[in-house]
Amino acid sequence: MGQTTHDLDLATDRVTKTFRLRHGDEADREWDGLALLERHAPGLAPAPLEQRERDGRPEVVMSRVPGQPLGAAPVSDAQLDALAVALRRLHGAVPADELTGLPLRRADQAGFVAEMRVWALEGHPTVPAVVEQALAAALAWLGGPEADALARGPVDRVFTHGDGNIANLLWDGDTCRVVDFEDAGVSDPAYEVADLLEHVSVGLRGIVRPEDLLERLGLSDAQHRRVLSARRLFATFWLLMLLPGNRADARNPPGTLERQAMRVLDLLRST
Repeated sequence: MGQTTHDLDLATDRVTKTFRLRHGDEADREWDGLALLERHAPGLAPAPLEQRERDGRPEVVMSRVPGQPLGAAPVSDAQLDALAVALRRLHGAVPADELTGLPLRRADQAGFVAEMRVWALEGHPTVPAVVEQALAAALAWLGGPEADALARGPVDRVFTHGDGNIANLLWDGDTCRVVDFEDAGVSDPAYEVADLLEHVSVGLRGIVRPEDLLERLGLSDAQHRRVLSARRLFATFWLLMLLPGNRADARNPPGTLERQAMRVLDLLRST
């Protein structure tokens, strides 16, 4: 969810993903995730072809799958149908006995709640009143029982790619496929849906109407409640990211911070 960590070399039939720094296990997560899906859900994601190191930088070579990234415009009904199919297939692909040996996704529930609790307490430049109101409300929520429940970790454990950016879902006119597995691991489907719905590439731009996607996913009442809780967490993250001087500030048009503040307040008032 941070800055870009890799370079891509796109060939006709394959993609080489070269990681800029070996500061974590991104390349291993990518390779392992693609290998898992090649066994259990072939065709949903690129096929892993080679894992190697070049000039001290880890590389993963994978097949190139057809399609264009979603997110350039609000999704159509057909695209939303295919997106929901892809998410259900992804989250149902890996058997439970194989999940026990996998790491949690990056920005997992416990770690992310802890990170947001620290970040929300940090000082920030002067901001409009609605932003101050949203920050105070989010901080109060982070200290409450709902955030505590999220921090206990996944309830329904599934394998996922761990990235809410809708551009990681490719549409070929009929099917959606999933790319970018450097953050992959075990999570809860409710948490993953919330990550998508509140990602800055989706939420403020009206790319996906939450109720339309949730209806297609067939979640239980308990999962719906967890989606709302996790949406509050991710919305708070993007509010903090959009504060003056932070990473998302300069990449978004004027007024985005205020709109995100109102989104946070609306989510915290939702039932």
